[in-house]
Amino acid sequence: MGISPPMRWSRRLMVVLATCLISTAPAAAHPVPFSYLDLRIQPDAIEASLVIHVIDLGHDLGISPAERLLDPSFAKAQESAIAALVATRLTIGADGRALTMMWTGIEVLAERSSVRLRARVPLERPAGTVTVDGPLFLYEPEHQTFVNVYDGPELTQAIIAIERKHLEYFVGVGQGIVAVIRKFIPAGVHHIMIGPDHILFLVGLLLLGGSLKRLALIVTGFTVAHSITLSLAALNIFTPPARLIEPAIALSIVYIGADNLLKREGRDLRAWIAFAFGLIHGFGFANVLREMDLPARALGWSLFSFNLGVEVGQLLIVVVVATLLAAVRSRNAVLNQRLVVAGSAIVIACGAFWFVERLVFPGGL
Repeated sequence: MGISPPMRWSRRLMVVLATCLISTAPAAAHPVPFSYLDLRIQPDAIEASLVIHVIDLGHDLGISPAERLLDPSFAKAQESAIAALVATRLTIGADGRALTMMWTGIEVLAERSSVRLRARVPLERPAGTVTVDGPLFLYEPEHQTFVNVYDGPELTQAIIAIERKHLEYFVGVGQGIVAVIRKFIPAGVHHIMIGPDHILFLVGLLLLGGSLKRLALIVTGFTVAHSITLSLAALNIFTPPARLIEPAIALSIVYIGADNLLKREGRDLRAWIAFAFGLIHGFGFANVLREMDLPARALGWSLFSFNLGVEVGQLLIVVVVATLLAAVRSRNAVLNQRLVVAGSAIVIACGAFWFVERLVFPGGL
């Protein structure tokens, strides 16, 4: 007797479903790939506790089945191998110096299918910054290490993963603030010095010269304006997209150069122009600052320090450029006029190039 078509299709469907269930069973057996790192910061030491799932350890240490690590005697025998693996994957530092973490005291956490290691590193002085670099496991792209940093009564939480390999934590009140200032002031100076668009904007403002009071007003207008928008954007109060801000910065440079060439006798509005376009430049500064992972507990100090660094770098540029232009102006009026025209033309050309580049190729050429 033959099998009817409906029954034949039913059997085929059952075979397909069974095959799918069998093929997906190993994947379902793998738990969510998490590990957990607790750091307790003391005035004279850093204490660490690390919990790792046996599946992850078994994979990278070649232990099969991985559940063998839930046997306390077997886990103890593997302690040095596990500690060596962790030491090569996870780096904990203080004040820019990598600490030698001696991971010992392995403990089996059977209810979590995990093991725990502990470490303690004495410190010669209280740390200003504590860093963690990973990731702990590379074979599993979704693996994450949840980090809890206990600093007195404060708890800060973060994640280390393949897409976020570095954590920097600023400790306490006194030493933490010092560490923030030491990091963000140089960062602000560095940013203004490597930003040709910001430098060219300042040069364009200075080309026409003027009294020391007038130049101070111009620089102050630019400073006040970009300080406002830098804070607004860094605090996520108002964050216009970079695809709009970057071309707008380029246009501000074009405007300054054109204004120099079209300058007529009358009221000098450069201070107001500097303020208006400084608002735009501040958003550009903020885009860089946000990429630096601002410390939540020292946000105000990081904003202040970065902005102060920008001002220091800006003043260095202003002093050098204004001094050179004043020297030329005092010696040869004709040469100074030619310099204003040539300099303004260069400012316009560069600004126009950057505008087209950022508008048409926002990711860069």
